[in-house]
Amino acid sequence: MSHALEQDRSPARILVVDDNPTNRYVLATTLRRAGHQVVEAEDGTRALELLGSDGTEPPEAAVVDVRLPDMTGLEVCERIKSDPVTASIPVINISASAITVEDRTQGLYRGADAYLVEPIAPDELLATITASLRYARARRRAERLAERLHLLNRVTLALYSAPDANELVRATAKGAAAIFRCDAAAVLTTPQGSPVVAHTWHDDAADARSAEPQVHPAPGWCQESGRVGAWITGGQAVPLPCLRGGPQDAANRRVVVGRAKAERPPVALLVPADVLTTQDDERLLTQLAQACALALEALRSYSEEHALALTLQRSFLPESLPKTARAELAVRYLPASEHTEIGGDFYEAIDTPAGLVVAVGDVAGHSLDAAMVMGQVRHALRAYATEGHPPEVILSRLDRLLTTVEPGASVTLCVVLVAHDSGTLHIANAGHLPPLLRAPDGTTAYVTEHGPLLGLGLSHPPARRVTAQPGTLLLLVTDGLIERRNVDLRTSLESLAEVAGEGSADPEETCARLLDRLSPDGNDDVALMAVRLNPVTTG
Repeated sequence: MSHALEQDRSPARILVVDDNPTNRYVLATTLRRAGHQVVEAEDGTRALELLGSDGTEPPEAAVVDVRLPDMTGLEVCERIKSDPVTASIPVINISASAITVEDRTQGLYRGADAYLVEPIAPDELLATITASLRYARARRRAERLAERLHLLNRVTLALYSAPDANELVRATAKGAAAIFRCDAAAVLTTPQGSPVVAHTWHDDAADARSAEPQVHPAPGWCQESGRVGAWITGGQAVPLPCLRGGPQDAANRRVVVGRAKAERPPVALLVPADVLTTQDDERLLTQLAQACALALEALRSYSEEHALALTLQRSFLPESLPKTARAELAVRYLPASEHTEIGGDFYEAIDTPAGLVVAVGDVAGHSLDAAMVMGQVRHALRAYATEGHPPEVILSRLDRLLTTVEPGASVTLCVVLVAHDSGTLHIANAGHLPPLLRAPDGTTAYVTEHGPLLGLGLSHPPARRVTAQPGTLLLLVTDGLIERRNVDLRTSLESLAEVAGEGSADPEETCARLLDRLSPDGNDDVALMAVRLNPVTTG
């Protein structure tokens, strides 16, 4: 591997500009004997043509005679330094006639990096070339490092913004390819335990149509725990049998392995060995691997916390529904996607002496705190219903509980008492979505009367009494089922009523149909309860 000092002494491509063939021959021969590659020009016009504008590789340095037939060497130097593409090329002016202090001073002021007087001793020429190259190469290394650090910063932001492990491994491979301007691959194990690999080369013609790195399963990727941090290995040290195509020669690739915790499986980045030419390159690659490992650890921690919170949230929901001759019940509960914080949606059903009490509610916010408030409200609701309180009293007591125990929390809740001894529904709604009634003939209607949401300390109106025939279907839902960004809520409620009025009124079939047809977007929890009323039985 070449490091900075070795690069400073390596041969260069040098442009020699002199209209005197003998002088040009002497200069070029001296440089070639020192190992440099030389291109020659007899005047300023030809010299400017050789600066890379015609697609050829530009020189790393230029030796320019001050006296040229078409323009002065000082003008050539100014043209070189005024072009951003060639401004970093060191220019050494030489002359056998313009040798006064004023001549040399003017040459340096007009852009020359050095000014030599002919005849020039070979050692002086080579030392001047070496010094000029050392400075120019150090400047280019600094500029390249600054550009790569800027890219590393952008890539790191992309890694921490990745919503899942597949996007993380794709962003890592893409970032490595952008920083080192080469094909690259990244391998990691998802929080769910599935190894995946992403690479920037193409397996087949279909892949070639995509500019994004391809992601594949990675069977056989090592799972051993151990060293923490990031370190570079040879290609042979890390088996990657999952890769197809690309830089497969183990002797000509480098792999950097990173791990945030000893007990975790590692992440790995693969690049061709020849792109790591300096210690700065190695440090950049290890920093990228470390950033990937830390971003993966953050994803893993979030996944574990989300699973724990979801388990806790589910523990707050009823384990089973009551079996009663008065009604048939079905419920569905869908948590938000794994990228969304848990919410406070809940449902409840209690068979009391006065009738069947059913409820669906939603705690404002998405967090573990919202789930904890949900648990308190649901258990208190169950206690108040068991004590025999009517729906509006249940709401009033819950409101008092929230303002006392959880000030600042707010909850929407719809409570319905299905009377055992009559066909009457007692509906008390605290700011929740209106319950939907589907009549036996398939017609639907919302019960829109409602009071304030819970947690504001406001009084609640009496329950609305509705007479419902046997076979009527009562639907209670939370907003995760129907609310969509940029869609009017009235339109969403109309869609819910339309789907509910189609097909069977069986509670289980209705729940399945609603979830299938309305397709929740996963941004919020969904609680759905369907209650089909049976005829009133007399003892």
